Amino acid sequence: MGDDILHNWEKKSADHQKMYKQYLQRADKRKVLKLLPDLHEEAFEKVDCLQCANCCKNYSPRFKTPDIKRISKYLQMKEGDFINTYLFIDSEGDYVLKSKPCPFLGADNYCSIYEQRPSDCHRFPYTDEDVLLKRQQLTQKNSSFCPIVYFVLERLIGSKTGR
Repeated sequence: MGDDILHNWEKKSADHQKMYKQYLQRADKRKVLKLLPDLHEEAFEKVDCLQCANCCKNYSPRFKTPDIKRISKYLQMKEGDFINTYLFIDSEGDYVLKSKPCPFLGADNYCSIYEQRPSDCHRFPYTDEDVLLKRQQLTQKNSSFCPIVYFVLERLIGSKTGR
């Protein structure tokens, strides 16, 4: 496969969505979970999130109660003021950001609340946990904008050992 796997990845990801769906439905969970730590690490060696930040520019994490408490304290804001300033409740009943890109994302793609960031941000892109298989629609969506998810799926499919 070589290092050209990431060349033109957005188009390749769009073209491979059906293949990803079929793979995720049939994947051998145990085998995939064994492969994920190494693939996750390899992907992060090849992709610099600071060069991308698609997740922060186009999507919102869920802000759960512990996230809201921690971040508002860090920003020295009342929780209610933090919610009113930055968040709204989406159709699934979750607190999410009012605006895109994320208001905590700097022009240099650094996060101004990185150490306090929401759990969803900390865990994203879920390429080292079973969410990759458990939430297949989310994985497919993430593969369309995150080169790391794309990379991991391509490697899994290419290895054929995940079946």
